[in-house]
Amino acid sequence: MPFMYILECSDRSLYVGRTWDLDRRLAQHQEGEAPVYTRNRLPVRLLHSEYYSRIENAFLREKQVQRWGRAKRLALVKGQLEKLNGLSRKPRRPRDE
Repeated sequence: MPFMYILECSDRSLYVGRTWDLDRRLAQHQEGEAPVYTRNRLPVRLLHSEYYSRIENAFLREKQVQRWGRAKRLALVKGQLEKLNGLSRKPRRPRDE
C-alpha cells in the first residue's frame, strides 16, 4: 500500500518520504538503513501518514509536501487544514542583475 509520510527527527527537523510498506520503512529509518538525512538524526518518530491507491499519487503528494515550510507541514500533521493556504510560501522575487 503506497503511503506519503512525515517523520520528526531527533533534531526536530521534519522528513517527508513515500513507501509501499510503511512499517518496514519506519524500521529501516530507525535502524539507520534509510537516507543519510535521517540516519544522522536518529531516533525518528512518525508524525503523519496518508494512504494512496497508487504509488504515483503518493509520489506527487510527497513532492508537494517537500516544498512546504515547517509551519505548513505541522499544520497538516495537526489536522489544521484550514491554515494550509495561509501558510503558503510567497514566490521569490528575481534578483536584479
